[in-house]
Amino acid sequence: MSVLNWKHHTLIQALMSRGPLTEDELFNIFADVTGKNSRGNKRELNDYLLKINKELSYVQMEMRCCRNQNDGGVCYGLVNTVPDEQSKLGTKYSVPQIALFKGVIEAIVQDVTAQGSISNIDALNIRLENQVQNGTGSEYQEGPSQIPPALRNFSMSQKEKTLDELVQDNWLCHTPDGAIGLGARSYLDLRSWFNSSGIPSCEVCNEAGVKGKVCQNEGCTARIHHHCLEKKISHSKGDIVCPSCGIQWHRGVAKTEVIEEEGDLNGHNQSQLPAGSKKKRLRADTNIPAAAFGCVSSQGSQSGSSRRITRASARLS
Repeated sequence: MSVLNWKHHTLIQALMSRGPLTEDELFNIFADVTGKNSRGNKRELNDYLLKINKELSYVQMEMRCCRNQNDGGVCYGLVNTVPDEQSKLGTKYSVPQIALFKGVIEAIVQDVTAQGSISNIDALNIRLENQVQNGTGSEYQEGPSQIPPALRNFSMSQKEKTLDELVQDNWLCHTPDGAIGLGARSYLDLRSWFNSSGIPSCEVCNEAGVKGKVCQNEGCTARIHHHCLEKKISHSKGDIVCPSCGIQWHRGVAKTEVIEEEGDLNGHNQSQLPAGSKKKRLRADTNIPAAAFGCVSSQGSQSGSSRRITRASARLS
């Protein structure tokens, strides 16, 4: 077993105490503790991170990097890799708060327009009883008297406070237009679940397309992340066509930072991920792993607040 030195410990401690870090923030910390600038050459930083992950595997944790689909930037964080019963105990959130978080996630990923967010009103109106199962393994549908008091009595003000707390903890975020989107921590912890839950993957990087542009063809489920589309446009001199159905795409794209594709910290490239969900319609596959969010139940349910939006409104601008 290799031994980590104080420099490795500092990087781990920074991620534990500060939460997810942007690539620039991690670069600055790495430069401070090693005296080396990793911006021009990431190889040494990656060697540090690979060595850290080899040791963290003994405690079922991983230092992971992923792309934040809100701005296209790379972020780093520590995640639990084992969705077991013990991991459910490691959270400060109550059952109603976790139910609200699950409802927000479901509403966002089931949106066929791939906005990557829901309105604040939609978030507050999520029915918590649809996110928690009773002792028989089904949702509470018998009536208000069968719903646990903790869920039934969870007020709007408590929901507002919970949303603010989730934003502060980087599980959620406020978008520029005032909506509720997924935070960097959700993209880190739920990355594997996103890629295996039936969400159509990005046609460029094969990562789950939680937020992006959708094909303007009504019968096509193809989508591309905003940052991937901008990179594709910047490298193309001709027309942009849908990789799935061949229809021409408009060149309009939201302004995001163009960043080269990164491999993960275990040596795999994002483009090597299977693209099994490309041809599928969105489904209510909401088996959110317990490792995520500390104690999110691995048993899912359909969200009662999912937005019913037609494909006609999901056209490229």
